[in-house]
Amino acid sequence: MTKVTPLSERKSDHIRINLEADVRSGLTTGLERYRFEHQALPELNLEDVDTRISVFGHVLQVPLLISSMTGGTPEAQRVNRHLAEAAQEVGVAMGVGSQRVALEHPERAASFQVRRWAPDILLFANLGAVQLNYGYTVDHCRRAVDMIEADGLILHLNPLQEALQPEGETRFAGLLKKIEAVCRALEVPVVVKEVGWGISARVARMLADAGVAAIDVAGAGGTSWSQVEMHRAPTEWHRRLAEVFVDWGIPTAESLVQVKQAVPHLPVFASGGLRTGVDLAKVLALGADLGGFAGPLLRPATLSTEAVVRELRLLEAQLRVTMFSVAAANLAALRQAPLKRV
Repeated sequence: MTKVTPLSERKSDHIRINLEADVRSGLTTGLERYRFEHQALPELNLEDVDTRISVFGHVLQVPLLISSMTGGTPEAQRVNRHLAEAAQEVGVAMGVGSQRVALEHPERAASFQVRRWAPDILLFANLGAVQLNYGYTVDHCRRAVDMIEADGLILHLNPLQEALQPEGETRFAGLLKKIEAVCRALEVPVVVKEVGWGISARVARMLADAGVAAIDVAGAGGTSWSQVEMHRAPTEWHRRLAEVFVDWGIPTAESLVQVKQAVPHLPVFASGGLRTGVDLAKVLALGADLGGFAGPLLRPATLSTEAVVRELRLLEAQLRVTMFSVAAANLAALRQAPLKRV
C-alpha cells in the first residue's frame, strides 16, 4: 500500500526539495526569445524612472508579486515573516502558500499570519481551487481571507501536480461553476493561477466569464512541480510517472501572450521562471500588470529579511535600468517600448 504523507509533512518536503534538488522545468520561459530595442539617447534621467503601479486599490512601488510559496510549518513561519517584512519595506505584493493546512489545523494558522509585519502590503490568501470539489465552500474561502487579513484570494489550479501525488485530489469536473460562485460571493478580488504549467487562451476565457478579477499565468520555465513530486515519490512507479512531465506546460511568455489576447480587459500577472529585472520588464512590456517571483526569493527568505530585501532591491534596480535603456519613464511607456521576438 502506498504511503499517504500528512499535509504538513508534504509542505516541509516541498521546501526541502526546492532548496536541495534540481527541479527546473525542461522548458524555458520563452522570454529569452524577446529582445528590447536599445535606446542610446533615452532623453530621460535614471532617477526619474517611475516603477509604481496601482493594483486593486493598492499602490505598489515596484510591479512585483512575491508568489505563493509556503505555510503550515515552523520553518514556513520564519520564511513568510522574512518575505512579508521585505515586501513591506520595498513596497511589493505578496501571496502566502495554500492555507488548507491551517483551515484543517487552526493551530498552524500563525505561519500564514504576516499582517503584523506587513500592515500596508497587497496581500493574497491562497487555496487550492479543487478543494471546492472536496467540501470547501465560500465560507472556507472567506475564512482563509479573514485568517490573514488579506486583500484578495488566490485560487490555484494544479491538476497535473494532483495527478502525480499519491495523495492527489483529482476531481476537477464541475469546478468552474464553483469558482464562479466564489467570485460572486466573496467580498475581495479572486485571482486564479496555475502553479507552473501555464494558462491557455481557452481557460482564460472560461475564467473571465466566471468573474475572476485577475489571472496569474504561472507558466512553464521555472520550478517544475512534476519534478518536485518525482523527488518525493514513495515508489519507483510514482517516480517514473512524474519524470516524463519535466518538459510539460505552456512557457510563461507564450501563456502571457495567449491570455492577453484572449481577455485583454482583465488584469494579468506573469509568474513562472522569472529570474531578473529584465525578465520582469519583458513580461510588463508583453502586457502583465505584475511579475511574480518565487524561486529566487526562497533561499534568501530562509536566511533573513535583509537577504530578501537585497534581492528585491536588485530586481528593482535591474527593472529601472532596463526602463531607462528603452526610454520608458513609466510602466505605460514600457508597454509601448519596442520588444521584438527573435
